Amino acid sequence: MSEETPGETLTEQACRWAYAGLLRLLTPLYLARLWRRGAAEPLYRQGLAQRLGCYPRPAEASDWVWIHAVSLGETLAAAALIQALREQQPALRFLLTHSTATGRAAAQPLLQPGDAQAWLPYDTPGAVRRFLQHWRPRFGVLMETEIWPTLQFEAARHGVPMLLANARLSARSQRRGERFAPLLHAAARRLSLVLAQTEADAQRLRASGAPTVQVCGNLKFDLTPDAALLAQGRQWRALLSSNAEPTGQRPVLLAAVTREGEEAQLLQAWRQLPAAGRPLLLIVPRHPQRFDEVAALVRSAGLSLARRSGWAAQPDAAALAAEVWLGDSMREMALYYALADAALLGGSFAPLGGQNLIEAAACGCPLVMGPHTFNFADAAERSLQAGAALRVTDMTQGLQAALALCTDPARQQAMASAAERFAAQHRGAAARMAAEILR
Repeated sequence: MSEETPGETLTEQACRWAYAGLLRLLTPLYLARLWRRGAAEPLYRQGLAQRLGCYPRPAEASDWVWIHAVSLGETLAAAALIQALREQQPALRFLLTHSTATGRAAAQPLLQPGDAQAWLPYDTPGAVRRFLQHWRPRFGVLMETEIWPTLQFEAARHGVPMLLANARLSARSQRRGERFAPLLHAAARRLSLVLAQTEADAQRLRASGAPTVQVCGNLKFDLTPDAALLAQGRQWRALLSSNAEPTGQRPVLLAAVTREGEEAQLLQAWRQLPAAGRPLLLIVPRHPQRFDEVAALVRSAGLSLARRSGWAAQPDAAALAAEVWLGDSMREMALYYALADAALLGGSFAPLGGQNLIEAAACGCPLVMGPHTFNFADAAERSLQAGAALRVTDMTQGLQAALALCTDPARQQAMASAAERFAAQHRGAAARMAAEILR
């Protein structure tokens, strides 16, 4: 460990101490919150001591390549990066850390013999020091937006270079971050390298203190949809059509990765439609702990419901007759996109910044976006220009636009083809980032 601490002003030092002190006081509440979440998602109750930097056995001596992916979206992006890193240096051993159960579960298939997985500790000095001393990583790669003041400070003290990959920073997040500039700017200065998605992200990250920033593109364009899931979605679509009487057609409208409040808006607008000829409505919430809540919303709206968890290989007779399907499963979005004629983008109809729209494009699913896509501003604008998506002002207008696509096969197919071309044209970020990281 370096004897010298990274340079910082007295104001920055005071803010970091105050931040660390506050987190120490909140530690019991943090652990209690994890335990409560574990009632619905048991992974949260596993390895609680790791959240404080405590591990049951010594780590094997290894130059770990440490990658932190906080949740599901970051883990999916990390998958493309890990594959590219393995292709360029097959002998690398990875330590994968996460903060959420969905991220941890999604990363397990990425592990190979010799790799390891752990929870990222709470951002207090003692927990972070124990983590770094236990694992002794060669360097650390944080995904997308994860910059932690104590982690950055202690990594610099321990001589562990820290990088930010697939980095993004919206104008809104930058404005919010300015309120905590003594903390966040000091943490950003300690990043050895930032690999940004777009030039706009790069400019905001430089203005926030990051010293070395390069533009490499978005890793999520390099993700290839699971062919088996795509085939399964098309099979279910055929099954729905074969059971549709008398037309032999039953369109599917997907509400993809929805967030709090959006399902209620959608169901209110849905109930205003004539019952005759309505498509099948498929709702896939973003967070698994909300599956039961959304199911209750559907039932309270007086609509018949079938849950994906209620069948295995294919929908049963009750599901085929239902008005609404709830996609209460994990890592099956490719199936849902292949099943749908059009999708409403979750997180974009409430001021939440939108969810990942690239996966929909890669699966060839036309997308209808609400007004709030600041988390994916560049990709959203490019998809609009490519003809892969539509922009609307609210949920009612979004539902009308999506229904129009469902009943216009020629336009739907044109947008589906445009979406696939759009996704293919922007690949290559993984190889570029892997080369820069290993350099």
